[in-house]
Amino acid sequence: MTSRPQTLTSVSNAVRVLKSFTTTHREWGVSDLARSLDLGKSTVHRLMATLCEEGMLEQDPMSGRYRLGLVAFDLAAAVPRRYDLHEAVLSPLTELRNRTGETVQVAVLDGREVVYIERLDSPHTLRMFLEVGRRNSAHSTATGKVLLAHLPQARLDHLLRGWRLNTVTEHSITDHEALRKALREVRRQGYAENRNESEVGVISYAAPIRDATGSVVAAVSVAGPAERLGDLALPMVQAVMETGAQASRRMGHRAVA
Repeated sequence: MTSRPQTLTSVSNAVRVLKSFTTTHREWGVSDLARSLDLGKSTVHRLMATLCEEGMLEQDPMSGRYRLGLVAFDLAAAVPRRYDLHEAVLSPLTELRNRTGETVQVAVLDGREVVYIERLDSPHTLRMFLEVGRRNSAHSTATGKVLLAHLPQARLDHLLRGWRLNTVTEHSITDHEALRKALREVRRQGYAENRNESEVGVISYAAPIRDATGSVVAAVSVAGPAERLGDLALPMVQAVMETGAQASRRMGHRAVA
């Protein structure tokens, strides 16, 4: 019988508490968080009190609600950027935004979701309001399709097993075979597009960013209203692919001639 690694339930629950604080849930009350985590109210209260003592959380004296503390931010600052991604993409991303005049972003894959880790807004009045740290379903985004398309087959099969592809809009891909076909096309052409799949009236194009080993570690995209991007597919695709290649070179990737 294979032994399983021992875990501490209290530590696991403390991590679950910390992971509940996101850009969309910056503050939590004890009762709300207990219901969200399906834990006892007294358990969550003890966990949050302990995390407060350690500086990981802090409590608002007026509302009684909790938010991340300074120690959490100190720890975040000490974590190296994934594959030095921040340094590699910042300049190419700025050039892409200036070149296209649209919102640009970089995303990484986390399970069945993409997480936007870098973003520069369009200077236009009608902008794409996306937050760094925001998550989106991978199957309905251009960046997500790029990242899924370059997964090893076994890992993609594992992700698709039991994955109910939710209908974000009426244009979203909701069939596994249709998604596999789309991902094969992404690999073939070297980029992905999203037309109204994550939000009606929005178009985006994405390209891969590779590290020194050639692995796709992120995706860069340009996104904007269909009224501006609808007739600019070719120049937008070319721009985002060139940005992906430039960021990849800064990551140490050297394309085989």
